[in-house]
Amino acid sequence: MSDTAELVTRLLSARTWRAFDIAADGRVLAGDDTSGTVQLVELRPDGDRRPLTALPGACSGRYLKGVEPRTIVVSHDTDGDERAQLSLLRPDDVTAPLGTDDLEPLVRDPRYIHSLAEVLDDGRVVYATNRRNGVDFDLVLRQVATGEETVLYDGGGMVGGAAVAPDGSAALMTRPGTPALSSQVLLLSGSGTTEVTSADEPAIFGGLQWLPDSSAALCTTNTGRDRTGIARLDPTSGTVDYLVTDDAHDVSGRLSPDGRLLLVVTDDDGASRMAIHDAESGAHLRDVITPGVGVGDFLTLPRWSADSQGLALTWTSPTVAADVVLVDAATGRTGTVASWAEDLEGHELVTPTSVGIPTPDGETVPCFVYAPDGATGSSVLIIHGGPEGQSVRSFSPITQALVAQGHTVLVPNVRGSVGYGKRWYSLDDVEKRLDSVADLAAIHAYLPQLGLDPARSALWGGSYGGYMVLAGAAFQPTLWAAGVDIVGISSLVTFLENTSPYRRAHREREYGSLERDREFLESASPLTRITDVRAPLFVIHGANDPRVPLSEAEQVAEAVRAGGVEVELVVYDDEGHGLAKRANRLDAYPRAIDFLGRVLG
Repeated sequence: MSDTAELVTRLLSARTWRAFDIAADGRVLAGDDTSGTVQLVELRPDGDRRPLTALPGACSGRYLKGVEPRTIVVSHDTDGDERAQLSLLRPDDVTAPLGTDDLEPLVRDPRYIHSLAEVLDDGRVVYATNRRNGVDFDLVLRQVATGEETVLYDGGGMVGGAAVAPDGSAALMTRPGTPALSSQVLLLSGSGTTEVTSADEPAIFGGLQWLPDSSAALCTTNTGRDRTGIARLDPTSGTVDYLVTDDAHDVSGRLSPDGRLLLVVTDDDGASRMAIHDAESGAHLRDVITPGVGVGDFLTLPRWSADSQGLALTWTSPTVAADVVLVDAATGRTGTVASWAEDLEGHELVTPTSVGIPTPDGETVPCFVYAPDGATGSSVLIIHGGPEGQSVRSFSPITQALVAQGHTVLVPNVRGSVGYGKRWYSLDDVEKRLDSVADLAAIHAYLPQLGLDPARSALWGGSYGGYMVLAGAAFQPTLWAAGVDIVGISSLVTFLENTSPYRRAHREREYGSLERDREFLESASPLTRITDVRAPLFVIHGANDPRVPLSEAEQVAEAVRAGGVEVELVVYDDEGHGLAKRANRLDAYPRAIDFLGRVLG
C-alpha cells in the first residue's frame, strides 16, 4: 500500500465520540465508534470508561430520570433501515457490552418507527410512532415502570419536537407547516389540540423547552425575521417575544433545568460561537471558550446537567474528529473528557478559508476552500445533503483524504442551505430548484481565480448532494470531469413515488407535488437528461435506504452505462441512507477517491 493510500485509510479510520446525555452525578453517556458503528459508553468523573453496547448497528441513548436502579433508554435500528426501536439497559449491571437480545424491550415492533422525543423527570418518556398506519406519526407518553401509555397526539402527518410541561398540564409539539422548511406549534391538553402558530407562516419553530413554572416555553424561531433567534412563546396566545437575536447570524439556545441560564449558540459562517446568557432577560453573561474554531454537533444537542452547573456536548472542527466536551456554566471554560486525537497525530490537517463566489444573477455563494500544499490544479466540489442542510467547519475524513491526494476541495453552501437566513434557504423551493444547480456552474467559472484547472473538476455529494452531482453531470455536461453520487436522487418523480410513504408529503413541500408539479419535477430530474452525461460516475447506495430507494441508483447506472459512459455502482446490503459502518466506508471511499485520482489525473 502506498503512503498516500495508508494516509487515506488512516483518515477514514479516525474514531469519533458523541455526547448523548449527562447524569446528575457527572457521568456522561457517550457514543464511541471504535467498533465501526456508534455504541454506548459511560464516561465516569474518575476517568473510567465502561462500554455498554455491542449492537450490530449504530445506536444512541438517554438517561431515564427519576428511577432506580439507574436506567438508560437505547434507540437502535437494523442495518440503517431507520425504523428506530426503544430498549432499556441498566449500566450498573453491565459486565460486558450488550447485544440486541440482552436489552430489555421498551417499545419494539420492527415494522414501524418509534422515535424517542423526550425523557421526563419522573420515569416517563415521550416517543413518536407510525405504528397506527405506517404513515402518520402519533405522539405517545409512556410510563416506563408500568407500561401505561397515553396518546398525546394522533392528528396525522409527521411529528417534530415535543415538550411536556413540568406540571403535567399540557404538552407542546411541532409538525411541518405548509411552506417548505416551516413548522407549526401545537398545544396538547385535556381540552384537545390547539394551533399555537399558523401552519401557513413561512417560519421555523424548534427547540421547544418549557419554563420551570409551565407558564411559557422558549423556542428557536425566525417568525417575522430572516435569521433565527431565541424567543419566549406564550402557549395560549401564540405571542412571541424575542430574548436573543443577531441580525447577521442564526441563533439557537438550550435552557438550563432550573430556568436561570441559557446556552446561546451563534452560527457564524459554519462555526459555532457559544455564550451563557441570563434566561429571564436574555442578557449576555459570559462567552464559552470553545476549543478552537469548529462546531458543536447539535444532532445530539448540548445537554445540561441536572444541577444546571454545566453541559456536555460534541465538538468537532476541521482538525478534531469529534470529542466529548464539558462546559462550566459559571466560568465558560471547557474541558475535553473523551477524544481520539492520537488517531490523527503526525498528519497536519488542512483548515479552510472562506470565500464568497458571485453568481450571474447577483447572489453570492458561501464556500469553504481546503487547499493542499503543492496543489495539482484539480478540484472536487463536495455538496451537502438536505437540501436544507449546511456545510460547516467540522472534520471530514473524505475532505482531508482528497486534499492529501493533491485535490483542492471546495465545500459550498449553495442556495437552499440553512445557516444564512430564511431568504437564502428559500431560494431553491420547487420551481427554483435549478437555480441551486446553476450555483455549481458559477463555482466552476470561479475556479481559475483560485488557480484551479476548470477541465479537472469533479462533483461529490450524498443524498440531495447526490442529486446535485447527477444534475451537474446532466445539465452541465461540459463542465465536470467526474462525479461521485452517494444515495442520490436521479429522478424527483420516481423518488417521490417510491420513498417511504411517511416521508412523501413532507418532501413534496420542498421539491413540489406529484399532482401539481409533475411536469416541472420531470424537467428538473437528471434522468430526463441522462443521455447528455459525459462524465464517468461512481455511485454508492445502501440496499435498505428508506429515504432514497436503491432504485434511484440502479436506474441512473443503467441509463449512463447504456450511453457508453463509464459508471460503477457499489451497493451495500447492510446499509441505509449513507454508510454508517466503518468497514463499508473503508471499502467504498478509497475506491471513490482512487476513481477521482485516475479521472482527474
